[in-house]
Amino acid sequence: MKKLVQALAAVLIVSFALLYIVSGLNSSQGYTSGNTLTIFNWGDYIDADLVEKFEQETGIKVIYETFDSNEAMMTKIEQGGTAYDIAVPSEYAIEKMKEEDLLLPVDHSKIPNLKYIDQRFMDLPFDPGNEYSIPYFWGTVGILYNTDILGDKKITSWNDLWDPELKNQILLIDGAREVMGMGLNSLHYSLNDKNREHLVEAKEKLDSLTPNIKAIVGDEIRMLMENDEAGIGVVWSGTAQELMWEKDNLEYVLPEEGSNLWFDNMVIPKTAKNPEAAHQFMNFILDPENAAQNTEYVGYSTPNKEALKYMDEETISDERFYPDEEMTARLEVYENLGKRMLAYYNELFLEFKMHKK
Repeated sequence: MKKLVQALAAVLIVSFALLYIVSGLNSSQGYTSGNTLTIFNWGDYIDADLVEKFEQETGIKVIYETFDSNEAMMTKIEQGGTAYDIAVPSEYAIEKMKEEDLLLPVDHSKIPNLKYIDQRFMDLPFDPGNEYSIPYFWGTVGILYNTDILGDKKITSWNDLWDPELKNQILLIDGAREVMGMGLNSLHYSLNDKNREHLVEAKEKLDSLTPNIKAIVGDEIRMLMENDEAGIGVVWSGTAQELMWEKDNLEYVLPEEGSNLWFDNMVIPKTAKNPEAAHQFMNFILDPENAAQNTEYVGYSTPNKEALKYMDEETISDERFYPDEEMTARLEVYENLGKRMLAYYNELFLEFKMHKK
């Protein structure tokens, strides 16, 4: 027993020594909770030069991690393995995170640059009063098509995608809400529809699209469209704009039946270690010149009205990316469907993907 106690004591001593060494190394490199900001964001969703500028101006070290879906982001925050100081979820995810008590309130007094946000993007139903979230980017889901491959064919509607001439030409986003929403909108149903008969009808219609689908992919959709590997991609507006800057043979359209209008906002998870730095970063990114630079890099639409003064007039007058009131009226924001209904959407989407195979 004495030897066992001595062995355990030795293990503890070594463990504490290693912990001390790691802590010392982290501190020497600037990785202490007081001067470190851990951000959880979508991939390629910020200009890295701005991260470096923030570090230089504040002395705060930024640790940056990415996710590829709201669901993956929420799961990781719920598990609590990493204490993120800022996350950037979409509107329906913010509503869900509020319900599950995963967020800290935002102190508006620490974000004076909030005054530059267009009031159209404040006080929205998913977060009244912006108690927990600060606008970051907004955009739409639409159809990007290659004029070299499609020739004179014009795409104006979701239903155009069912044209037999488009066999093996369509790339879809690997997202249940986006794809099920496309199916629902093509039938003139709401993309927040909870009627199970409507949902089955939408899924069956999507099944009939299978011959035209080349692949259901994630971020690879960017590379595939850039390399002219498909005639059509159902994409987010920022992806479309970025590709259209590089290629003259691409066009983007918001379908006449309607589509998704989404908002990504910055939030502070309840497990944050440095909410003070989180507020500093939010204020920094809302500075109009910084917001303009970030928008030019990312390609999505900015909610920062003052930033528009620093941007190219051709960009901000393009109604495909800054839609007018008539088009905006046909767009819908994703609502929080609740766990059971969201699970049903995911189930139908999985069945559709299996049908594709």
